[in-house]
Amino acid sequence: MSIKSWLMPVISQRLLSRERLRKRRASAERIRVRSGARHQVQYFHQVDDPYSALAASVLPRLLARYDIDIEAHVVCAPSDNAAPEREKLMAYSRRDAQLLAAHWGLEFHDRGRQPEAPAVQHAAARLVAAAEDGSFAVVAGALSAALWNGTLAPTAAGLPAPASVLAHQRAADALRQRLGHYLGATFHYGGEWYWGIDRLHHLERRLQELGAQQSGVADLMFPPAADLQMPHTLATAAPIDFYFSLRSPYSAIVAKRVFELGRLTGAPVRLRYVLPMVMRGLPVPAEKRRYISTDAAREALMRGIPFGRLNDPVGRPAERGLALMPMAERAGKAQDYVLSFMHGVWAEGIDAGSERGLRKIVERAGLEWQAARTALKDDAWRAVAEVNRAELFTLGLWGVPSFRVRACAVWGQDRLWAIEEELLKESASCF
Repeated sequence: MSIKSWLMPVISQRLLSRERLRKRRASAERIRVRSGARHQVQYFHQVDDPYSALAASVLPRLLARYDIDIEAHVVCAPSDNAAPEREKLMAYSRRDAQLLAAHWGLEFHDRGRQPEAPAVQHAAARLVAAAEDGSFAVVAGALSAALWNGTLAPTAAGLPAPASVLAHQRAADALRQRLGHYLGATFHYGGEWYWGIDRLHHLERRLQELGAQQSGVADLMFPPAADLQMPHTLATAAPIDFYFSLRSPYSAIVAKRVFELGRLTGAPVRLRYVLPMVMRGLPVPAEKRRYISTDAAREALMRGIPFGRLNDPVGRPAERGLALMPMAERAGKAQDYVLSFMHGVWAEGIDAGSERGLRKIVERAGLEWQAARTALKDDAWRAVAEVNRAELFTLGLWGVPSFRVRACAVWGQDRLWAIEEELLKESASCF
């Protein structure tokens, strides 16, 4: 075992532990109290981002529920290495925002295209002006809705010059990067990041623990969906296509939930494994890697899923892990093997690139090690992984975990509720 493989689980367990999270939050609160500052949330808004439009629409509700100040910053789009497949990202973001809006009773309609550049520039000027005069939370929701539904009325009165708008955005981008993020629709509070309305429940719980809620506030605006608990008989159980990577922490924390959903509904889960993104030539910047790790740990903690003592399976470990998928499927042990691998590298710190580590993963899944050693010499899995990747792209997706049931295809471990809803309804297509 290399020094890196030995140290990584020890360091990650400490960095991603519940205890460290609690200490960091307590330290941030002590600093705030000593300084006499109010609870201040930094909000970063990307004008042409559908998720930012949704986030902006709920700012007044957030302010009404908590004794906080919101300081808004208008940012540019993320860099190419933070947002690969940009055209696919924009198209999917619009569809996904419409799905979220329908689910939560918010306003967003995907017209099938991005707003025109002049309208975006005009909205950016008005939003920068609002951010700088303190009225952002009041006007941003309606202005963003008008931008996206094509009814934004131009006005020249009191708008900052283009150079001033650009200066604001560059300063906002620099602040966002310094604080450790790369996307719009993001909230930063007390050293911690929360992306979009999907993560506001974490921020709300934190504010409630600090007693910052207004009188009578005890619920959450957007509570995380509860998983199906009881068996549900379906006349026809459509299969669930589960696109995953062995190197994806979000795939790791959702795998057991997907398999349980399949068990409770009778829906077969078809495993569509792909190579990790970085091994497909898609770079992942440092701030993105950090946020994904901490966010996955926070999501896992919320759902009681072991996570955090990790040994990154990038490269050889992931390839060896995928090489055994065909064998596991033939033996009817594919789900057991995936769970054993995911738990091993993401919760136990097992080095899947070593003989000892991979053997432990294999044998506790009910597979024979000698047969696995033979299977490791077969590269047939590479063609399967490429077919799965191509199929994922035809769905307008590229990241994992992703899921498909009939015509409903979604991306992200926090969209499993959409797959459950699709399984339980008669008509197809969630979009």
